[in-house]
Amino acid sequence: MGQREVIFTRFCVPALAAVLLGAACSSPMSGPEPPKTGPDIVIGVPNAATGDYNVEGPLTKQGYDMWSDWTNAKGGIEVQGVRHKVRLIYEDDQSSPQKSAELAEQLLTEEKAQFLLGPYGSPPAAAVAAIAEKHRVPMVAPTAAARQVFMQGFHYTFGVLAPADQFPAAVIDWELAQTPKPATIAILTADDASSLLITKGTVDYVATRGIKVVFMQRYPAGTTNLANLVSQAKATKPDIFFNSGHFLEAVAAHKAAKDLALDAKVFSYAVGPGQPEFVQALGQAADFAVTGAPWTAEARFKADYGPTSTEYVAAYRKKYKTTVQPTWVTADATAAGLALELAIMRAQSLDPDKVREALANLDANTFYGRLKFDNLGQNTFHNVLVQQVLSGQLQTVWPPELATAQSQYPTPTWESRFGVVAAPPKAKLPGTGQPRKK
Repeated sequence: MGQREVIFTRFCVPALAAVLLGAACSSPMSGPEPPKTGPDIVIGVPNAATGDYNVEGPLTKQGYDMWSDWTNAKGGIEVQGVRHKVRLIYEDDQSSPQKSAELAEQLLTEEKAQFLLGPYGSPPAAAVAAIAEKHRVPMVAPTAAARQVFMQGFHYTFGVLAPADQFPAAVIDWELAQTPKPATIAILTADDASSLLITKGTVDYVATRGIKVVFMQRYPAGTTNLANLVSQAKATKPDIFFNSGHFLEAVAAHKAAKDLALDAKVFSYAVGPGQPEFVQALGQAADFAVTGAPWTAEARFKADYGPTSTEYVAAYRKKYKTTVQPTWVTADATAAGLALELAIMRAQSLDPDKVREALANLDANTFYGRLKFDNLGQNTFHNVLVQQVLSGQLQTVWPPELATAQSQYPTPTWESRFGVVAAPPKAKLPGTGQPRKK
């Protein structure tokens, strides 16, 4: 082969063929042209950075950022031969449903978002769902666990988290597998829809398993002084102390239990122990607390699309320079992004109605588990694992085949762990004005 032929072969590649050689470059080595690059897909995200969800909201943002990093690293989402990167526009809803709805409206009308990813929590998600419905734009919510969100006739809202009333069963089944079995439960609950739904699921389930509710009281969501209610719960001497609420409330309830020396066989929380900040806030007192989780890194669900669990955990640790695993709140958000991406790919369109139809018919396996929505828009995959804080580390303890550590039951008493709580100093009373007796 002469020099001219070598040069000709070197330049006869798909990327340059049309420009340099035109139709003359007809070598069978030529492959299909790479996808063209189109404009970004703009996705609006009204989500808490401040307010009552100032811990859970940022964890949700982490999950969305993990998804956009993964998708954009491979060039974006391909639609009819054109690759589009995703661009997320965040707005702080301050943990307020009303603010979340206002921001969703702004994102769609002023910032021209084409799709929505939901905020943390059921109340804000319900408010955004109404806006999505008004504009006929799909919204995928990561943590809208309250079934009520999906019973309002919305057609454009989809949620990856299983219904909240499914969560108590797994934790209670673990508790009843212990010896001696717990017989009583005291319940504190926030008054928001999701917390109340979890509480109802708990009450209904324990009734079928022979556990008696000896105390139940609700409080306004966001309350961080629960000492009075914890004191009342202590008087009932419950085997299980359960709080259905959010992160700050879980920390407040657990701290009060320690300060007041409420001893129970199990301290269980709907939200709280699954987040690293729980141990950071409570130190050694966080040990032995239990929670349910829809996802853990140990689950190792088979992924037909997207990263595997191992890849996801590694990417998370690299991005956030940490040795801890991502929480299920973060994983939920990434799964929401993957659901939207898969729907766009299968619709091969950015038309919101076509993407909505693809979401309604989606059935895919991801690192998070199966994504398949029922006729109301909520995920049909109901998997809940039990986690416990042990020596400051969150471990999966149930089911046994996925356990990373042996659970500790019953919880050691506060006195055995920290000694007798010092009595508060006596008040110094003012003098009476009478001379001292000799």
